[in-house]
Amino acid sequence: MKIYRILFFGIVLMMSSCHGPKNLLRHGFSSEQIDLIMASDSLAPMRVFKITDKKDSLLLRTKSSKIKANPDDVVLQHFVKRLYATVRDSISMGVGIAAPQVGILKNIIWVQRFDKEDLAFEVYLNPVIKEYSKKKQVCKEGCLSIPGRSDTLSTRAFSIKIAYDTMDAKHKTETVEGFTSAIFQHEIDHLNGILYLDHLQKEIQDTAQ
Repeated sequence: MKIYRILFFGIVLMMSSCHGPKNLLRHGFSSEQIDLIMASDSLAPMRVFKITDKKDSLLLRTKSSKIKANPDDVVLQHFVKRLYATVRDSISMGVGIAAPQVGILKNIIWVQRFDKEDLAFEVYLNPVIKEYSKKKQVCKEGCLSIPGRSDTLSTRAFSIKIAYDTMDAKHKTETVEGFTSAIFQHEIDHLNGILYLDHLQKEIQDTAQ
């Protein structure tokens, strides 16, 4: 009887240990993140985290981690749709959004492509800026996570070279210019725990010197 009991617990332990790591590897999300993502259907917007809330603010200041580009990952597919629903929602409508803004610390952003004819939104996984142009641009910025405020920045690069993964697991690079470039810079900042106010603060300090 004792032998059977030992075998039973050994099998249970093996099954649970296999399920845990594989589940994390397959999804790339923690169990808490999965619960948050799957709490509503794919057309439901998520709550936007704001700096006016202390817990929200701490998360927004946290660096996000890479996500595995996997077209068969149902959780990733569900989350990307909910993130899009959030940026297109009348309450939180914007020209871009990053995963940390809805409480998911993963390198995922949506950006509206004003440099393309259809002005469509596109999703990017693990976006990284490889090069910044020396030429700058002046642009007015606001943020879904900073309600009731907008400011003018003069330090955004006019042109950037970016690398990213697509939802079908392809790795690409491209050069983006103008206002769309500023949106990319703004959203990628979010992935690194940076808010546009940080750039504004630096500009004020540089001017004062």
